[in-house]
Amino acid sequence: MLALAAGAFCIGMTEFLPMGLLPDIAHSLNASIPATGNLVTVYALGVVIGGPLVVALTIHLPRKATLLGLMGVFVLGNALCALAPNYGMLAAARVFTALSHGSFFGIGAVVALHLAPPGQSSRALALMFTGLTLANVLGVPLGTLLGQLTDWRMPFWTVSACGVLALLAVWRFIPDLSHMPKPDLRGELRAVSRPAVLLAMAITVIGFGGVFTVFTYITPILQDQSGLTPHAVSAMLVALGIAATIGLNIGGKLADWKLMPTIALSLIGMAVMSALFSWTMSATWPALVTVFIWAVASFAVGPGLQTNAMQRAGDSPLMASTVNQSAFNLGNAGGAFLGGAVIHFELGLPAVALAGTAVALCGLALTLYSMRRG
Repeated sequence: MLALAAGAFCIGMTEFLPMGLLPDIAHSLNASIPATGNLVTVYALGVVIGGPLVVALTIHLPRKATLLGLMGVFVLGNALCALAPNYGMLAAARVFTALSHGSFFGIGAVVALHLAPPGQSSRALALMFTGLTLANVLGVPLGTLLGQLTDWRMPFWTVSACGVLALLAVWRFIPDLSHMPKPDLRGELRAVSRPAVLLAMAITVIGFGGVFTVFTYITPILQDQSGLTPHAVSAMLVALGIAATIGLNIGGKLADWKLMPTIALSLIGMAVMSALFSWTMSATWPALVTVFIWAVASFAVGPGLQTNAMQRAGDSPLMASTVNQSAFNLGNAGGAFLGGAVIHFELGLPAVALAGTAVALCGLALTLYSMRRG
């Protein structure tokens, strides 16, 4: 599980790495800030499209060998990003790197469930996804700091080197998986098209969209509304990483006990704490306490969302697991877009948190509908 988490950390970090380095990359490559921002967008599109495609092409290959190959693509892709002489080559290298993202998480989740002790499947997924969460709340800020102290290429070299370590961890600690059942592509495609699976993915998109509606803009909220200095924001991001890790592990344990009620409870907690945060964000200490609890409640939903999609797919979880990673990315992008629209129309930063509440409630409604359908 730790080997998979290491891979998740590396892959998760590279997705949002350009966000903190936009001015440096734009100046170096003579590109505009909006165009440079699209480096995140093209990566997300690569995840959404590339994940299912790569799984379909590698479905008959051994699982461990596939994981090693995907980490190899990741290492090479980030090295190409660091070497890119112009914007077009950097964008192409980002798309190439993204091919490893959805398929690594999709296959890794199936492997995690296969290796997990009985009754601990969601906890195994929580441990794996801890790497992704830590990448978002710790890895990206550290990568930004490294880029500011050196240049924008150095973080990509560093992530590539971390990918080599993760590859070695997978090679050393993931056991031989040749005894795993061989998936059937037609069966996998039939499973992922079931209404129950599609509903599970819709819950993922909307439910996790509520997280990134707020989290994408947490830095300006804490600086402009809560009065934190940039250094204090960095420290708070570390605290939010701890909160997210706590939430993932609590959510994983509860999801192994009661899956759908755990998803519903997490979404209720997300909605309540987002609404409370819209009120407390203007006072420093109440804001910090509120956002910490919000992070625990919000990230607790992740393991359950992944487990739900895979369980709904029955005996063919591989494609569902991978496509659900695309659903997570669509939720990330949709949440960020909604929060940005709230700011664009000058509704105020407290309204961003209220938008997060609305999205979480929509996810809750879908979850309750799914529970009623059975």
